[in-house]
Amino acid sequence: MTEFTALPDLALRSLGGSVVAANDESFAERENLIRPGRPAFRPHTFGAKGQVYDGWETRRRREPGHDWALLRLGMPGVIRGVVIDTAWFKGNYPPHARVEAAEVEGYPTAAELETADWVEVVPVSPLGGDAEHFFEVSDERRYTHVRLSVFPDGGIARLRVHGEVRCDLSVYEGLGLDLAALENGALVTACSDEFYSSPNNVISPGLARHQAEGWETARRRDGGNDWMVIRLAGSGIVRLAEIDTTNLVFNAPAEVEITGSADGGTWFPLLPRTRLLPDTRHRFRVEDAPVAAYARVDIHPDGGLARLRLHGFLADD
Repeated sequence: MTEFTALPDLALRSLGGSVVAANDESFAERENLIRPGRPAFRPHTFGAKGQVYDGWETRRRREPGHDWALLRLGMPGVIRGVVIDTAWFKGNYPPHARVEAAEVEGYPTAAELETADWVEVVPVSPLGGDAEHFFEVSDERRYTHVRLSVFPDGGIARLRVHGEVRCDLSVYEGLGLDLAALENGALVTACSDEFYSSPNNVISPGLARHQAEGWETARRRDGGNDWMVIRLAGSGIVRLAEIDTTNLVFNAPAEVEITGSADGGTWFPLLPRTRLLPDTRHRFRVEDAPVAAYARVDIHPDGGLARLRLHGFLADD
């Protein structure tokens, strides 16, 4: 594992990613590439096209060339690392792969993307069977799409594109937005504990379907409390805090407190220490808050949150 895997997977289906095209998917569908979770496998599970694989698998090529899949990132951003996972592909994995990226605004079709200015972020690299392959990326440019090429053919279980979100916030000019949303560019930069699940889950899109899709800490025995710090999508004024403990029936925090900061050093109150109920979506108005670029969420004493939303307005600058 490398540090970049702690960053969000920009291509993940549950975060809005899509595999918009592939030149071939004879044995297994391209959509599997960006499914959440580890790839699954049941031996001797055969369909009309052979063994069923939880991944993308192309036919055996009998002509020159290579196979490829084209992905639209659910959250455009700066790519910090790529993981190519060949889990369960042991005799049918590609020996080499490459990843390219491009920035194309709007809603281009697959055909229009063929003429994009593609940049190689992972050069042609050797792959092994049934293994995760980690590739760090040193490129500060923002990208909206990636293209995975395999040489010459075979199966890839998952493609993970980890990075930092860089979305276009100009569409919210004059409108309110969730300043703490991962998809708007917010990121959890520190937390006291992530024993059961990642704190970035709490600012992910949509609703948590179960406890693992939120943030949950270990049980504290030291008299302290758990916390997280969020770098907001942009400097702004918080007007509404939504704290969701859905699915947390016996492990919700007893109370929550939220503070804000313009510089990450000096903190001011946004929401005073407030009682929470289990399995409940709470909404609290925030009055007369200064401009904040960071938010700190303290839960007392421990437990979990399903989601956190900080609705407000971007500052004029």
